[in-house]
Amino acid sequence: MPGSVTSAVSYHLDPTLAAAELAQTLQNNHVGFVLFFCSADYDLPALAAALNHALDGIPLAGCTTAGEITDRGYDQRCITAIGFDNRWFAVEGVLLTELEEVSLSMAQEQVSQLLERCRVRQVAPIKGHSFALTLLDGLSVREEQVLAALGAALGSVPQFGGSAADRLDQGQATHVFFNGHFHTDAAVLLLFNTRCDFKVFSSHHLVPTSEKLVVTEASDEGRDVKELNAMPAADLYGQIIHKRPELMDPAIFALNPLAVRLGDQSYVRAIRHVNPDRSLSFFAAVETGVVLTRMRRGDMRQHLLQMLQQIEREVGPPQLIIGCDCILRRLEAEVTGVLPQLSQLLQRFRVVGFNTYGEHYSGVHINQTFTGVAIGQIPND
Repeated sequence: MPGSVTSAVSYHLDPTLAAAELAQTLQNNHVGFVLFFCSADYDLPALAAALNHALDGIPLAGCTTAGEITDRGYDQRCITAIGFDNRWFAVEGVLLTELEEVSLSMAQEQVSQLLERCRVRQVAPIKGHSFALTLLDGLSVREEQVLAALGAALGSVPQFGGSAADRLDQGQATHVFFNGHFHTDAAVLLLFNTRCDFKVFSSHHLVPTSEKLVVTEASDEGRDVKELNAMPAADLYGQIIHKRPELMDPAIFALNPLAVRLGDQSYVRAIRHVNPDRSLSFFAAVETGVVLTRMRRGDMRQHLLQMLQQIEREVGPPQLIIGCDCILRRLEAEVTGVLPQLSQLLQRFRVVGFNTYGEHYSGVHINQTFTGVAIGQIPND
């Protein structure tokens, strides 16, 4: 029986050819919405025009990535997309701009409108049959504020997502796509209402140690940590991982993560780079006074397999899993040599998605996780 979601991928870097190839797979009488993730190597204005033309009349949303997840597993320099059948999915979205102005009242108004627009489509009851996806400019430094407002406004509606990315060695501009154009300093909120079973999830394979570091000085926005334990942050971090600051790179950060402990949960705060003043820049906010716990790496492949098997037990064999996977997880997999095994698992469980500059889950900005939604089979009724 045909599914309610269809995935496609193109490796053409020519935008016209890429968009045409996606449309050939996705375009049919019942596709009501397309979600895509694209390499930052594309000429984005040209890609926007090509997608709008090839998928004329079909609403689109997406973002740039630090790597793609396709039907081959981990991939790169391509565009992957998902089409949603309008008989089984009502998908409504909104673009949020000027992220520093996003407030709870604004979020409540937008969520209320999206819920009503889904409700009139009469695909499924709203309660228990809806989830939200957020995509956000990964260099905006606004995730915490925006996600807190959206999470509060969504209430019991499960929410996940990822921060748009680019090539990690560039870090120049990350984009979200909505209303026919790519945008910076913006976020996309999508509400999915469906008759299919689904499971929103977030997980990581990292285990806390007893080693603690106190943030004794951080920048106002919390992305730059100047001091740990009253020492230059890069110097102390270097001491505990036995690396000089000038030798640190994203792979080193991926292998030596730090996290904030809240109750019995650990929320990784991934390091982005070392600054000339020996401060550390993070992908997520880390405030003065926060205690960071050094984490050790568990078995990445075994953890992913167990999590995907548990999801399968809950929703059955998934039609598709939309995955938001931190770029530092991918780097860790490359350095430790398990990337091919992880790709096999992603392929086996039908994961499509992207490598992020941070993940979103229940209104919280997190790092170094695999976060997403598993969509079950079409019900028999």
